[in-house]
Amino acid sequence: MTATAVRVDRGEPARTAPWLLASALLGTAARIAAGVLWLNEGILKYRAGFGSADILLVAQSAAGNSRVPFFFRPLGALMQAAPGLFGVAIPALEAALGVLLVLGLGRVLTAITALGSIATLMLYWSSDQLIAQYPAMVLLSAAVLALPWSGRVGVAWWWGRRRTRTPRPR
Repeated sequence: MTATAVRVDRGEPARTAPWLLASALLGTAARIAAGVLWLNEGILKYRAGFGSADILLVAQSAAGNSRVPFFFRPLGALMQAAPGLFGVAIPALEAALGVLLVLGLGRVLTAITALGSIATLMLYWSSDQLIAQYPAMVLLSAAVLALPWSGRVGVAWWWGRRRTRTPRPR
């Protein structure tokens, strides 16, 4: 018997503690909400034709902005040197974060994805590119990290249950 299960009586199967189930469901809702917002960002950029001109605009506005911290300067220079690469990579990164968060591929990968989400949003924030949903996305990603079972209910969980239910043909 694990710490996540509570045995009710002898002969009865173990069941999940109510607080753990509530934590998993709340974390799952936060994970999916953050994932949908990331997917929306990535798809919006693809549909709008986001590209090198947009990257150059961000890099140039960050270069002359006193609110942009010193640690963004090397990345801003890299963005100016390879705007085409960043013009493709940024929407792809956003869409990938969204897909990974929505799918919920286990506890570890979900935590890594939530950390990547927060890091990306902090990078946007430090370049003075803040829109209304970024703080909400940071809070949702932080909730995913704070609730360690956020990645449990997802594709990995579904796949594990499916594999244990169906006997393998011999």
